[in-house]
Amino acid sequence: MPTPVAKNSGAIPTTLASPGALRFWLAVVLIGTSTGLAAAALTRLLEVVQRIVWRGSGTNILQAASQAGAYRHIGVLLAAGVLTGVGQFILKQLSSGNGIDTTAAIWFYAGRMPALRTLGSAVLSIFAVGMGASMGREGAPKQAGAVFANFFADAEDLSDEQRRLLVACGAGAGMGAAYGVPVGGALFALEVMRGKLALRYVLPALFASLIATAVSWVGLPDARTYSIPSFPLSASVILWAILAAPIFSLGAILYVRLVRWADKNKPHGWQRFIAPTVVLGVLGIVSVRYPQILGNGKDLSQLLFAGQIGVRVVLALLLLKPLATIMCMRSGVPGGLFTPSLTFGALLGATLGHAWSALWPGVPAGYFALLGAGAVLSATTQGPISAVVLVMELTGRDRSFILPLMLIAAISTLISRSIDNRSIYDARMSDEQIAARQKLREHESGDIGIPQ
Repeated sequence: MPTPVAKNSGAIPTTLASPGALRFWLAVVLIGTSTGLAAAALTRLLEVVQRIVWRGSGTNILQAASQAGAYRHIGVLLAAGVLTGVGQFILKQLSSGNGIDTTAAIWFYAGRMPALRTLGSAVLSIFAVGMGASMGREGAPKQAGAVFANFFADAEDLSDEQRRLLVACGAGAGMGAAYGVPVGGALFALEVMRGKLALRYVLPALFASLIATAVSWVGLPDARTYSIPSFPLSASVILWAILAAPIFSLGAILYVRLVRWADKNKPHGWQRFIAPTVVLGVLGIVSVRYPQILGNGKDLSQLLFAGQIGVRVVLALLLLKPLATIMCMRSGVPGGLFTPSLTFGALLGATLGHAWSALWPGVPAGYFALLGAGAVLSATTQGPISAVVLVMELTGRDRSFILPLMLIAAISTLISRSIDNRSIYDARMSDEQIAARQKLREHESGDIGIPQ
């Protein structure tokens, strides 16, 4: 594990004429380009893995798993568990100490992360998610972007302040390229990863995410992630958003605390081989009846947004899907939490929406699921602005649901932040680190801080 290193305090160049601007902006371009290529390669690898193990089209794990027999479900997930255990053992040998979470690296290690172990974990997560582990696929391109940012910061001999920003930009560019959301990726880098919406940070984040997304489109389709209709605005939706927001806040707080519990209790020693095999084996058994719990949740969310899942199945998945994600993380399976959090919100929104429709019918079930996804995503990331923009870009919609989405995201985040200011991205931090980060924010001058 790298140790905190102090370096020259070169500021972020605000113009092309600023000292060191050429080296800094060259690094931004290289980070965006390399992250976009990595995101495209990792996404294609995920599709290849899914196609081979599930014998499907490679893009819809739910459809392929629904057509597979019970023995394939159990066999594939057991194999994923064994692969995870062996992979984690190998990764442990690549660097001394433990790996560093990207958020902690930005705040306490000037963005420095062990390159081989981080990239290895990214690739391992792709195999695990492709084989059905209930984790997010965006973790891999985010990690790749952070590693490339480190590499080019070293190559250009940039300062610690510049490195911190570029690592956040690399992670956001990975998000943008993975889902085709350049603006959301940039805001994610600033609001969630760096915790600042300062003017001098905006352009590097935008350029890195824009370049990465554009480059990824060379190998990936330029298409929206979720297809939804144009939902009409109504008094029923507005009132539901206000009344339901506190429930989403509490759900998000519980989810974040479970994420923290899972991270703090990951297996050690010989348990690293046993835990993922047992957990993923059980996941395989349960998935025979509920294939929707497999993968990152993208296909499940699409069905929820389209209102194509019955109430009984929604209620079962509201428990099973987040439990699958938490237990996968608890067993040591690497992966992201973005899409699993979004899916949990969609399930909770669909559940509350069905109850509301019994009292005030007329609103499509998918509308509630979409707003729930935005509410939980906002509260679990502690990033309401990026969450709203990400939902808009992921769906390709602009105005049809923007008012209730902004309303429920703002209320949910305000309530959750008032109770517990942790997000899913700083769940690995100790209370001492959270306090230290707050002090660092208070000492940074000239920026608009985003408290978390």
